[in-house]
This record gives sequence, structure tokens and C-alpha cells, in this order.
Amino acid sequence: QVQLVESGGGLVQAGGSLRLSCAASGRTFSRYNMAWFRQAPGKEREFVSGISWSGGSTQYADSVKGRFTISRDNTKNTLYLQMNSLKPEDTAVYSCAANEEPWGRVYTRRYEYDYWGQGTQVTVSS
Repeated sequence: QVQLVESGGGLVQAGGSLRLSCAASGRTFSRYNMAWFRQAPGKEREFVSGISWSGGSTQYADSVKGRFTISRDNTKNTLYLQMNSLKPEDTAVYSCAANEEPWGRVYTRRYEYDYWGQGTQVTVSS
């Protein structure tokens, strides 16, 4: 159905910024609800932020509210995550995910997503 490829990760100092991108293949990206998840060393994968297919609804984990911004450009089949004021605890592999339900809403559970990228490493040094 779709292939998701993340990019933009890297090593950044605490307080710095990164912008992650998730490039999607396929014909119907504009109708996919999308999200970012992350998995830190020794921890389970957790929801970071989600966005409905139109971009009209967004949701953020409490740990990133006020620092991260999710957005999408449906003309480019790309999802973004702008990360500001990064903290060492943000260090994780960040993955994008796509939900193909026809309802335009944000989904926050791992099992609600149908497609996943391989992830991009974000490392925040102190």
C-alpha cells in the first residue's frame, strides 16, 4: 500500500532543533492519518504526535507539548516533525506510521497503525 522512509535524524546538543521528514510512496497519502512514535533504549515504543489526513487535528504526548510540531505537505507526500528545545530524554529512534481508516482523526495507539517506517535515530547530548 505505502512505503514510509524517515530522514533528518542525527546528533544534536540539548536545546537544539531538528526537523524529521517521512516520505511516503503511494497514491493516497493525503487520506492517511499519520503519526510519529519513538523508542528509546531499553523502553517500549511510545506515541509522540499525530495528525489527521487533512492536518486539521493534531495531538501531542505530554512530554513534547510546546516543543514539537507535527505537520504534513500532501502535495509532497511528506510528514514532518519539527523538534525544538531538545532534551537528552528525547533520544530515541523515531518512526512514522500511517493509518488508512477513512475517518479524519488522530490515532494514538500502536495497533491503530497499518504501516511503519524503519526509523531515524535522534541523539541529544547534554
